[in-house]
Amino acid sequence: SKRTTLMKLLTIDDHALFRQGLKFLLKDLQSDLDFLEAESLAEALALDDKASIEIILLDHHLRDSEGDESLEKISAAFENATIVVLSGEEDPQLIRRLIDHGAAGYIPKSSTQDILIAALKLILAGGVYIPAIAVHATAHADTQQENPEQALDTLSKRQLEVLMRAVQGKSNKVIARELFIAEGTVKAHLSAAFRALGVSNRTEAVYAASRLKLVKV
Repeated sequence: SKRTTLMKLLTIDDHALFRQGLKFLLKDLQSDLDFLEAESLAEALALDDKASIEIILLDHHLRDSEGDESLEKISAAFENATIVVLSGEEDPQLIRRLIDHGAAGYIPKSSTQDILIAALKLILAGGVYIPAIAVHATAHADTQQENPEQALDTLSKRQLEVLMRAVQGKSNKVIARELFIAEGTVKAHLSAAFRALGVSNRTEAVYAASRLKLVKV
């Protein structure tokens, strides 16, 4: 079905030129975008109608906030938004930590235009984008389950639905609301899904799912 309202996208970055560049590039991503901008965490948090913003591109280093703190505050304030971190850093441990804290993707600022657009298209389609440098660096950490594809067949439809939403960066609270189930039920389904994948937490599940192409549409 055709979208009846514009998708609201917010870029939070303290470099005006970078914001303008993104605005120009994102015209190629989707025609029905309402592009909002903020140059600081404070400006973003002061915006009205936070619930209507669907995707946020968050700079990892802002003048008034650093990395993890920015992500935590933005996640709490914009609970309907999918948050993507953009950064000049390419540290696999940093990337993994931010995914663990609910980011639906991490795009290095050194990425080409094609990679940026492909990553955002994947995220808009419900996927999670992790740069190759991070997947390769941590691949050894998620090898507990030899046949994760077979293991996933043991999950119920509802368990798989919960897993898919979790690897999209959605909180247990949001998943519970979307599926009309209790948060305790969400946790139980996630525990079963993690066991099936042979992982112990949400981040490892994201990495395993990205390698299985589970989150691609």
